[in-house]
Amino acid sequence: MTDPVNLNQARKAKAKVAGRAQAAANRVKFGQTKHQQARAKSETDRLTRALDGARRAAPDPQENT
Repeated sequence: MTDPVNLNQARKAKAKVAGRAQAAANRVKFGQTKHQQARAKSETDRLTRALDGARRAAPDPQENT
């Protein structure tokens, strides 16, 4: 026979794990300095420009109709 489980403790433990996961996500999302954010934005902009510049031709909107 198994031991009885205190549901209040189980609920609080589950909430604690979820809270820690949310805190970790917030650290990643909001844990950057302005310099790091600006650098990441400029890097993504540079990569987007490089990708757009490598296209063969502009898409023709009337081609699909």
